[in-house]
Amino acid sequence: MKNYLFISAFVLMSTFTNAQNTIVLDTIYANDQKNVALFFPEPIRQGITGSDNFVFTYNRENEQYLGLLQAKPGKESNLLVVNKDGSVFSYIIKYKERLSKLNYFIPMSSSIGNERPIANDSIKLINSEPSIANRQHYYERFCTYLLDRKQRVGRLKKRMEGIALSVVNIVFDKDELYFVIQIKNNSSLDYDLNFLNFSIETRQKGKKKSLQKLYQEPLYRYNVPSRIAKSETVRLVYVLPKFSLSGERRAVLELNERDGERNLKLNVSHRFVNSPN
Repeated sequence: MKNYLFISAFVLMSTFTNAQNTIVLDTIYANDQKNVALFFPEPIRQGITGSDNFVFTYNRENEQYLGLLQAKPGKESNLLVVNKDGSVFSYIIKYKERLSKLNYFIPMSSSIGNERPIANDSIKLINSEPSIANRQHYYERFCTYLLDRKQRVGRLKKRMEGIALSVVNIVFDKDELYFVIQIKNNSSLDYDLNFLNFSIETRQKGKKKSLQKLYQEPLYRYNVPSRIAKSETVRLVYVLPKFSLSGERRAVLELNERDGERNLKLNVSHRFVNSPN
């Protein structure tokens, strides 16, 4: 009964404060065969479904970012989630026998509001820094997710003296490209990483062929090691703003060893960059 009173009070408050704004809710599909995972930008404090044929579970004792949704056949309903910081998320939920998506990474921009109204004159002051922190937190969680996946983009590998540099996967999400990179040390010596640079090379046409290189600073680096021990394999992720390449351009990864000469250069064709997973 308390849950229904909470929903009613929230709906009345939203209708009063946002009467002139129409919010189109996204739809999430679920069934009774698989768990649909929802990762929120802040720990979940409360989650409510409007119908008994939908079940949303989350850790009520220790607040976590993950919630799981399941559904039985029946009419569509809605899901209301409140995060620890008071941000509110609302979705239409429907039963679907076959699911094409099992994981949802919810950005803060999907919030329909906050349960604690914020004064207009303080919005800019309060929201400037958290938006950056939320983006970094999203990158971290999505990179962790990508490292656990077995999906591959193709055979992109360069070897030298027992060191192998490869691009395992390229994934497009929102406005970014995620490059999943693997460094494997099959040599008898540890490999001390000096730098791993990402750049774009352009082939110049004409009688005098040349290359122009433009270094690209990643938006975020995840799990970058300072040393790869002998017989060790390390995976890391570079996050870059989305881009596409013409046939005359290619992405380049340069791996450089500190106090050593085992340096590798891996070219990534425009075909792989323009067709990410």
